[in-house]
Order: sequence, then C-alpha cells, then structure tokens
Amino acid sequence: MSTAPHEPFRVAALQMVSTPDRERNLAEAEKLIAEAAAGGARLVLLPEYFCFMGHKDSDKLAICEPHGDGPIQRFLADAAKRHGVWVIGGTLPLNAPEATRVLNTTLVFDPSGEERARYDKIHLFNFEKGAESFDEARTIRPGAEVRTFEAPFGRVGLSVCYDLRFPELYRRMGDCALMVVPSAFTYTTGRAHWQILLRARAIENQCYVLAAAQGGTHENGRRTWGHTMLVDPWGEIVAVRDEGAGVVAGDIDPERIAAVRASLPAWRHRVLDCA
Repeated sequence: MSTAPHEPFRVAALQMVSTPDRERNLAEAEKLIAEAAAGGARLVLLPEYFCFMGHKDSDKLAICEPHGDGPIQRFLADAAKRHGVWVIGGTLPLNAPEATRVLNTTLVFDPSGEERARYDKIHLFNFEKGAESFDEARTIRPGAEVRTFEAPFGRVGLSVCYDLRFPELYRRMGDCALMVVPSAFTYTTGRAHWQILLRARAIENQCYVLAAAQGGTHENGRRTWGHTMLVDPWGEIVAVRDEGAGVVAGDIDPERIAAVRASLPAWRHRVLDCA
C-alpha cells in the first residue's frame, strides 16, 4: 500500500555495538530490524560497519564482497523482503580495484528486496589525538558520486559518518525530505561534534536527518559515541538513544517540512550554486 506524500512515514535507525564476528552481527541486525518493523517502521537504517568491526582495519578485507552477491548483501535483501520495509544497509565492504582496499558502501533495498541505490563513502576519516589514531584511506578507496533515491515520502540523500563534516555534499543532494548518516563516530569526536553537526545539516537543508550509530565499547577495544537520533527540519531532536543496541524511531512528516520552509523560506532564498 502506497503512502500519500502528505502522510507521516515511520522510520527507524538501529544502534549497534558490532563485533569481529560477522554472523553474530547479522543475527543482531535481524533482531533489531524485526523490532523496528513490529513498531511500525517502514524504512530502517543500519549503522556504519553494522556487519563487522574487526580487531584491526585490514580485517575487513577478508569479508569484502563483489557488488551484487555475498552473504551480507543477501542478508539485507532478504531482511527487506521478509519484513516488507526499506532497508538502508549502513555500510559493508565491497571489492575495490586494488586488493589492499575496499569500498565502504551503503546499499538500499526496497520492500521487495530489490536494490534501489548505492553510495560509496566519499570522505575518509583521519584523526590523531593521543593514543587514538585513524586513517581510513589505508584500507578504504573513496567514492566519487553523490547519491540519492526516491522513497514514498520523497527524496532521500545518502551519506556516511565523516561525510557529516562536509556541508557541500548535502547541498548537492538537492531537495531532500530525509538525509541519512550511518556512522561509527569515535567517542572523542562524537562527544564534541556529533549532535551539533546533525542538527546543522537538518537546519541548513530544512529536512529530516536520521543517523544510525555504533554506540558502546566494542570487543576490539574501540569505543564509539552512539546517540543514534532523528532530527526534524527545525533542528529539534525527535528521538535519541545514548548507548547500547536498540531502535530509535519517529515519523517523517511532509507537513512539518512544508511548515518550516513556509515560515523561514531559506530554501527559496538560496542564490549560490554549490556544484
């Protein structure tokens, strides 16, 4: 049954604390997708690295898949079809041209289990502070294309984690009803900037922002910030979960988008081209 553009559309973001065991992570994701669907969600967003958080960055090379087939992709397609929901599959490692790196990829499946969109993470995280050291470019090949897809309630813009710091990416998505941000923010950077950045992207683009996060202390010793949330077009937090695995849900309300844009028509006042 289709949803008229003016009707609220229930969405959910999953928060996880993923492990180095792919099968255990997929089982946890299945449980949370089922919970979200049972709660009325019709679109479910998983976090970055939902399927695997290895002991070292290069571990993900062992589970990378060719685009179009593999256990992680089959899981996402089957879950979408089984529960009759849109599934935005956080990220999974897909084969890159070079054997030493992967593409950190978001795949979108519709309720029939058909793939509808793909986005390869463009901006690669690099952070050095004390004992914390991250350089995703060592094991990830960056993407190059901005991607969106059409959902029953409007356009959805795709981004991943560190992308959140680059507002020009979101401008280039165009007129979206929803922008999604599957993430695995570190505790340090998340505590400092996560909520501020999510609210800024929602306010700037006068649309909803749904962010699914890793949230807790992982078996590999890494600690992620969590705070999975849904933010509305005025920058108000609709729902949030601080730490631990669970579901965050809320409605995408086209009337709320229209009301915000009517009272403060910043969208219509744009004069500069971001391309």
